[in-house]
Amino acid sequence: MKKIVVDTNIIFSCLLNTQGTIGDLIFNSSTIFTFYSSSYMRQEIRKHWDKLKKISKLTDFELETAYERLLTRLTFIDEALIPASVWQQSASLVSDIDEDDVDFVALAKFLKAGLWTGDKPLCTGLKAKRFRRIYNTTDLVKLREKLMN
Repeated sequence: MKKIVVDTNIIFSCLLNTQGTIGDLIFNSSTIFTFYSSSYMRQEIRKHWDKLKKISKLTDFELETAYERLLTRLTFIDEALIPASVWQQSASLVSDIDEDDVDFVALAKFLKAGLWTGDKPLCTGLKAKRFRRIYNTTDLVKLREKLMN
């Protein structure tokens, strides 16, 4: 199975619409992909809970149900396990793109995994720096189709 690190915008998009393409990838690819995120992500979700609820127009119960379902598909990795050298390499990669994404890049490097993001500047910037294991949602759909055949 292919390891994929999932960033904030993908997780939020899934919570906002579990029936969309992102939800389909997360919930219907368990034989193809293993999804990971940073432990910090759980705090981020709770921090933005009210905003997610407002945007999604879901009740607390509905959003909580979507969140619990999402948690069954993600493995959270403690950032403290990532060596300092990987953090330094990752910080260097994102320093002129978006430093807020360093944890996802570091986790992807540490796990030797792909990074799934909806952040276009991050995708473009990392590809320009020869970071090849980065996918947007369309890329991941194509990769799933390829790996299924």
